[in-house]
Amino acid sequence: MTITEKILAAHAGLDEVEPGQFIKAKVDVALGNDITAPLAIEQFRKIGAQKVFDPERVILVPDHYTPNKDIRSAELAKTVREFAKEQGLKYYFEVGRMGIEHALLPEEGLVVPGDVVIGADSHTCTYGALGAFATGVGSTDLAAAMITGEIWFKVPESMKLIYYGEMGRWVTAKDLILYTIGDIGVDGALYRAMEFTGETIRRLSMDGRLTICNMAIEAGAKSGIIEPDEVTIRYVEGRAKRPYKLYRSDPDARYVEVREYDVSKIEPQVAFPFKPENTKPISEVGEIPIDQVVIGSCTNGRLEDLRLAAKVLRGRKVHPYVRLIVIPATQRIYLEALREGLIEVFIEAGGVVSTPTCGPCLGGHMGVLAAGERAVSTTNRNFRGRMGHPESEVYLANPAIAAASAVLGRIGSPDELGVSPDD
Repeated sequence: MTITEKILAAHAGLDEVEPGQFIKAKVDVALGNDITAPLAIEQFRKIGAQKVFDPERVILVPDHYTPNKDIRSAELAKTVREFAKEQGLKYYFEVGRMGIEHALLPEEGLVVPGDVVIGADSHTCTYGALGAFATGVGSTDLAAAMITGEIWFKVPESMKLIYYGEMGRWVTAKDLILYTIGDIGVDGALYRAMEFTGETIRRLSMDGRLTICNMAIEAGAKSGIIEPDEVTIRYVEGRAKRPYKLYRSDPDARYVEVREYDVSKIEPQVAFPFKPENTKPISEVGEIPIDQVVIGSCTNGRLEDLRLAAKVLRGRKVHPYVRLIVIPATQRIYLEALREGLIEVFIEAGGVVSTPTCGPCLGGHMGVLAAGERAVSTTNRNFRGRMGHPESEVYLANPAIAAASAVLGRIGSPDELGVSPDD
């Protein structure tokens, strides 16, 4: 069996499972946020449930429209807060102690290798970087899991993606996943488990692995996953809130498809509107002026991302007609960036720094676009109207490309500024 099949079999109480099989599996974590949890709470009450199955396994993180942008978002956040208090949830994260959910849970050790994690948010697949099966579900499914501690799945087929070689200048994990989505398309992994492996993946930090698994959903995948190794163990040791189990795919496991990528041939990628699959290497982008740059989100708001952006921005100024918005993904990341002097770099360059929030990624607040405006963003989606007006445009890129673009006033590379990755 593959790692995905082994985890699902264990949680279904079965010796083995196979793709296409319907199972009922126990969940280790059921996650909701300020947009999706209120719908789940409504269904929870409609069913007549009194208690969640385990107050340590249901986790609520208000992060999308927080700090509350208006009365409606304040009411949603209030619903989540009052439910957490009523149910005695151990892990409810209020503004000031919170972060973007998919950065916060790994950081807090609330997801560990071998888990089955569901979240009423499509980017729940992020946690596959820890060697867990993690996937997004609807709010009604979340409600059922909050009550029973179980959920049904159709076991997905697995596809293996093998990466080898050395990454080139300014190439990051974000570029590997953008290139992959550009290769297979936004439905190229439909209802599949994307298993990322190879020497290049093994050399990636946990920040990079989280970025790759985060965007598996943009290829239509049910989940993304990376086998746990020494990097995983170093990350979870000392922070894991529960015991964990390491699973690995069998050498003779069956895959519906196997693809290989020589990363030495991959340049920094830019995804053009209005799909993440519309990728081009930075050398072929051309002259595209921009109005806004967003560095952050559950994809690229981690410390490694902020360090990379600061390397490009240090001693430089943001273009006078560009807005640079930097959003650390958690309060802990924000604090560490402050201690390292990164926040000072962003502000001296002419950027603004926000408390953790999903904000602009979904066109919520803290950076909504007007008609005709263009943004370069380290987020995960660039659908029409995703960041604001339907006639605005979002270009996806890694933090180094985003930072350089903020200075240039157009999409461009740090090489144009004379910055070296070794600086």
